[in-house]
Amino acid sequence: MKLYIDCSMGAAGDMLTAALIELFPDKDEIVAKLNALGVPGVQFINEKSVKCGIVGTHMKVLVHGEEEESEDVHEHHHDHEHHHDHEHHHDHEHDHHHEHDHDPEHGHVHHHTSMHDIEHIVNDHLHVSEKVKSNILKVYRLIAEAESTAHGVPVTEIHFHEVGNLDAVADITAVCYLMDVLNPDEVVVSPIHVGSGQVKCAHGILPVPAPATAYILKDIPSYGGSIKGELCTPTGAALLKNFATSFGSMPLMKTVAIGYGMGKKDFEAANCVRVTMGETYAESSDEILELSCNVDDMTGEEIGFAMDRLFEAGARDVFTVSCGMKKNRPGVLISIICTQKEKDEIVKAVFKYTTTIGIREAKMNRYVLNRRIETVDTEYGPVRCKISSGYGTERRKYEYDDLAGIARDKNISLSDIKIR
Repeated sequence: MKLYIDCSMGAAGDMLTAALIELFPDKDEIVAKLNALGVPGVQFINEKSVKCGIVGTHMKVLVHGEEEESEDVHEHHHDHEHHHDHEHHHDHEHDHHHEHDHDPEHGHVHHHTSMHDIEHIVNDHLHVSEKVKSNILKVYRLIAEAESTAHGVPVTEIHFHEVGNLDAVADITAVCYLMDVLNPDEVVVSPIHVGSGQVKCAHGILPVPAPATAYILKDIPSYGGSIKGELCTPTGAALLKNFATSFGSMPLMKTVAIGYGMGKKDFEAANCVRVTMGETYAESSDEILELSCNVDDMTGEEIGFAMDRLFEAGARDVFTVSCGMKKNRPGVLISIICTQKEKDEIVKAVFKYTTTIGIREAKMNRYVLNRRIETVDTEYGPVRCKISSGYGTERRKYEYDDLAGIARDKNISLSDIKIR
């Protein structure tokens, strides 16, 4: 399954969340799951929105019952006549390194949150898988590195301002969770429209894109335009960079769902992110890499730990084979399947978590079946089913996590679950 993300009006966390939600048959059900993720004090609300005659979804995030937005602050800090017309969570979320607090009378204060604080929220509060947690922290590290470069301070001294607020944590968590549920094989992102003009913040008047956004978008195709305003936020840029497998035009695919995630601001162009989900149109093959190494001085526990870290680094598969090594020593061959995009991070992880001093690389073609996820109504409730087809065959397999949840709830074994 493929996703194509059209960023002709930029990207922001709340808009990406809304667009991905629209890909699901039951939006209310998936929003209920977002509300169960455990972001402290946060409630997600999906609202119908219309831009230039197109119907889509606007995602509202409430923190302790209120929108944690900085509309009043931006009225004070932005010259709408001479600079740009931008409101937090109105055109796109305004989440880069701005120093301001909400009026305490309104009940919320913008805390300047460190990476340690973010890690505490992610690791100790969120009810998500380790893979989702890893992606959330990867996105924040991209932003921290960008802020570090833009402001000339070490990453350890970076304190997030608006991207540390709970609504921004919610946006990043939601996108990482939804991408995990959708589990696309390929994510293609269009060239990113960043907007134009200037933005006025605590640091002074800055060009669009903001310095942190510009750094995140390094080596990624992007462009300005006639629209005055910040269309791509640091959060949006970091999420796209984390999940994109490539950047370019829409690939050949058979469309199965389209989602429109709306900003709140109105422009002459429809202010939305559009995500198209599709199946590979015909049987195909692609290129995959196999990275491998041999070790004879690691325990089983150490190898198991390394395999988990390699999956977190983006490996498509990791497997081991017993082998004989020099001096007649029994050893283990560790093989990692990945794409070219993931290779650099995986190579670093192999050297960090294993004792090898050398890694082999082999390029090979692989033949893949088209894959899609359908939700099936059963006597136990909705269960996701992965359907794989192509090359004259089709197979169906129910998602283990859903079956395991039923088994726990019903206090039965997996083999006792009979789906007709």
